[in-house]
Amino acid sequence: MAEFFSSNLGIFVIILAQCVAVVAFVMISLLFLVYGDRKIWAAVQMRKGPNVVGAFGLLQSVADALKYVVKEVVVPSGSDKTVFLMAPMTSFVLAVIAWAVIPFSDGWVLSDINVAILYVFAMSSLEVYGVIMGGWASNSKYPFLGSLRSAAQMISYEVSLGLIIVGVVISTGSLNFGDIVRAQDGAFGFFNWYWLPHLPMVVLFFVSALAETNRPPFDLPEAESELVAGYQVEYSSTPFLLFMAGEYIAIFLMCALTSLLFFGGWLSPIPGLPDGAIWMIGKMAFFFFLFAMVKAIVPRYRYDQLMRLGWKVFLPMSIGWVVIVAFLAKYEVLGGFWARWTVGG
Repeated sequence: MAEFFSSNLGIFVIILAQCVAVVAFVMISLLFLVYGDRKIWAAVQMRKGPNVVGAFGLLQSVADALKYVVKEVVVPSGSDKTVFLMAPMTSFVLAVIAWAVIPFSDGWVLSDINVAILYVFAMSSLEVYGVIMGGWASNSKYPFLGSLRSAAQMISYEVSLGLIIVGVVISTGSLNFGDIVRAQDGAFGFFNWYWLPHLPMVVLFFVSALAETNRPPFDLPEAESELVAGYQVEYSSTPFLLFMAGEYIAIFLMCALTSLLFFGGWLSPIPGLPDGAIWMIGKMAFFFFLFAMVKAIVPRYRYDQLMRLGWKVFLPMSIGWVVIVAFLAKYEVLGGFWARWTVGG
């Protein structure tokens, strides 16, 4: 058996099994994310939410997915059918393959590359193309306007996200997620994590993640009162399901990035307790809860407010923070509080 797993075929089987495990985790999580989102929203509005299909309504997401799968795929007669069907597949596949570099524990990662952050940003940037393709191929002005809005919004807030992460990279001296988490390890547990030295940017990162994933209060590309349902208004059945699945997977990815970059990833918040994947998954679930609460309680922004916030507030603040962190790390202020490579975490 050992000889088989050391052969080319055995290595292929191992890699394939790891890929299936990651995809299975993401897809199973997706079912509970949709369920949790609806339950949290219902609780805020003092109603029950899904409670019929399965125990406590846990199978409601499965029933909804089956409904989408068995429905007829309707393609508008004037659309570019090839691009129309490629768009949701592009959004879904790019959202899934970004998880290849996300570590769940020390060594629990599909591909432990040194430029993991660049890889994630490359995949998330390409997701814009799925939105643009869907809006343009629909051959209708409403989805096209929604796709243009979404592209402008996603690109605007990717700039802020990138600059915020630059500060974390300066502190760590690495683009590898494992190195970033290990740099946050220390005797003080929760207070060793990057949320404290990079405190102003944690809030900016969270708000930028909301805008990047088109979540309320920044869901302007699909604002019902203005653009019907945005770039996916002409979609139904499985293509619509792929768009929505890609959106929720991207949201969960942002929860994972928040956990890794600022909140210690798989590290225990209390010194002495064992580290592990359970902490990572718990932190991701907590940040998704915050995403859901924002959706339930924050009123929607106007589009001009959204763009002004991104370019006139977040961009100058994130650039200024990069300069400040570079100075603090260079001169090892507070014993290397912002320069973790000098203190070994």
